[in-house]
Amino acid sequence: MTQTITSTLPVLPRKQGGRRVLLKLSGEAFGGGKVGVDPDVISRIAAEIAEGVAQGVECAIVVGGGNFFRGAELSQRGMDRQRADYMGMLGTVMNCLALQDFLEQKGVTTRVQTAITMGQVAEPYLPLRAVRHLEKGRVVIFGAGAGMPYFSTDTVAVQRALEIGCQEVLMAKNGVDGVYTADPRTDPSATKLSAITYSEALQKGLKVVDATAFSLCMDNSQPMMVFGLDAPGNITRAMLGERIGTVVTGD
Repeated sequence: MTQTITSTLPVLPRKQGGRRVLLKLSGEAFGGGKVGVDPDVISRIAAEIAEGVAQGVECAIVVGGGNFFRGAELSQRGMDRQRADYMGMLGTVMNCLALQDFLEQKGVTTRVQTAITMGQVAEPYLPLRAVRHLEKGRVVIFGAGAGMPYFSTDTVAVQRALEIGCQEVLMAKNGVDGVYTADPRTDPSATKLSAITYSEALQKGLKVVDATAFSLCMDNSQPMMVFGLDAPGNITRAMLGERIGTVVTGD
């Protein structure tokens, strides 16, 4: 059984003019453990996002594509890495469109922006336009990763958050509820950390988030919270600033 290191970290205060966050969603969660999309899962995620937006949070989203393709894994089986990564980017766009549909069913005006131009289904990624959408209360979903191979969607989430001025990056993980001292699925002595610095996470080789994403946050003093996507209501709580999972900050 894993142990949890607890703390009494306060709820983040909202800055004047509201709170803007970048929510990174695991693509694997969208499939409910299978290839494709699970409408029940996406409907639940959309409802939690809608609740946070209704309470005044400006929310941008980056979605992974692990329920369709993982470029790194495909390349290990002999496929060209660049081509495999582009396939993964297209998978993220399918997830974006599915989430957009369920958000709009719940009354949330949503825009999808993609790093690869595909004008019939999405806007091109333009940071200033994204900020304007957020200011109008719309949710913006970023798809197609960085538009280039070799970049994880974790890293893209941080890059987008920095460009549009988010106060916090919220990493919603599938199957794990925070940062642990080791992989809790293989090491029963692993302990969950309520807080850690980026430098500590990098030095210890903790892989719950891509190392490049950690480094980018550290270099730009961008706060992050890593939390579990499985528990109902967690997305709303994280959007509102409740301290769940693991808070990751600079030194």
